[in-house]
Amino acid sequence: MLSKFPYLRQDFFASVVVFLVAVPLCVGVAVASGVPAELGLITGIVGGLVTGFMRGSSLQVSGPAAGLTVIVFEAVSEFGVGTLGVIVLIAGLLQLAMGFFRIGRWFRAISVSVVEGMLCGIGLVIIAGQIYAAAGLKAPETGVGKITGLPGAFADVYGSAEALASLAIGAGTIAVIVLWKRLPKRAQSVPGALAAVMLTTALTLTLGLPVATVEVEGLLGVVQPPGAAAFGELASPAIWGTIIAFALIASAESLFSAAAVDRMHDGPRTEYDKEMVAQGTGNTVCGLLGALPMTAVIVRSSANVTAGARTKASRVLHGVWLLLFAAALPSALALIPLPALAGILVHAGWKLIPFRQIAGLWREHKGEAAILVITALAIVVVNMFEGVLIGLALAVAKTAWEASHVRLEVIDKGAGPIEAYVSGNATFLRLPKILDTLESLPQDRPVELDLSGLHHLDHACRTALESWAERHSETGIEPVRLTSAA
Repeated sequence: MLSKFPYLRQDFFASVVVFLVAVPLCVGVAVASGVPAELGLITGIVGGLVTGFMRGSSLQVSGPAAGLTVIVFEAVSEFGVGTLGVIVLIAGLLQLAMGFFRIGRWFRAISVSVVEGMLCGIGLVIIAGQIYAAAGLKAPETGVGKITGLPGAFADVYGSAEALASLAIGAGTIAVIVLWKRLPKRAQSVPGALAAVMLTTALTLTLGLPVATVEVEGLLGVVQPPGAAAFGELASPAIWGTIIAFALIASAESLFSAAAVDRMHDGPRTEYDKEMVAQGTGNTVCGLLGALPMTAVIVRSSANVTAGARTKASRVLHGVWLLLFAAALPSALALIPLPALAGILVHAGWKLIPFRQIAGLWREHKGEAAILVITALAIVVVNMFEGVLIGLALAVAKTAWEASHVRLEVIDKGAGPIEAYVSGNATFLRLPKILDTLESLPQDRPVELDLSGLHHLDHACRTALESWAERHSETGIEPVRLTSAA
């Protein structure tokens, strides 16, 4: 039997580790998204039992992700929990279409600065929002409001013993997660997030602290397949922006996670289009169940690889353990303090902010660093979808500017015609520079304009150069001799 599954032992152990990492994250992401905790577990189960079986990336693990918390919360606030299923369903079908039409590989062409900026913006909003949750306070709706309202929130905390106790549980959770990595390897076999939840839960129960805990409805009680009313929302143009944002952001996060996981092991490489199909299938099933959207999650995936997983059996088994936990021990969720989950999300949000990447980009590529920062700020100030679009537009504009490099060399020997050589890529972006140089040439001398060194000459530049040549020739001087590119 073991000969048919040579890596069963490694995959079994890895699946247990990933399960222990996934439980607090699934619950925490669900609560932060404004939906019942069980919906996070359902998405994790689908990520293991459905997406886990499919081809694509053999070792990365899928489930609810902190990176989608902000956009899911906005969708639930605007359209309601009942409509979440249809949003996730259509987003999953879009992912399936992108996978079948082999668009998955093109996500590798997205500017890394935009992706890092997206994660940074998400991280900032998560941190600000979950500080309110840790204190048991209601967070403002906008990203800017969450950040600017923090001083007033802290002032409110100091005036309430319950808020102080709640905030202390959240802060203690973060401290345990950070310090857990300094313990001996044997102790670290229990993931820090799980240890933090267990310790804070025990402390809350022992001291009888007045702290809010997770509300439990039961696994079957939260499953809400989208009904006719939910599908009727598709007639509203507003919902389609959310659907497209779900599909694009979930796909980008999954495929960038796959690239990162590939660098961590020597096994089979990711088949990007097949991975897109796997993610789309998982989100389609999640949508039919009314659950949270899923992505590949780098935290769980790295834990899977580090724990020694060798095949996709580990991620499938982790889905089995989540199903057994949700079915057999749902009452255990009701003991978990909400500020402990908020602390886990604050820590996850902090890890989304790429401090080292920002510093490195600023030293070597200031333009890329600016795109990263502007994308992050746009997400905080506006919202997720528009922020990413702003980042993509800036990346395209920067690339177009750099690709339109042109060199204009003027040679004046004092007698005879002035020679002007233009080389590179002449586009409308560089047209002002070209015309300024040409129009500064003497009007009483013939000019030989050589364009043979150009790799690209767009219509705007060609029209402007021909117009300049006609104007120069009208002065009565020998007409401009224009040598075109081959």
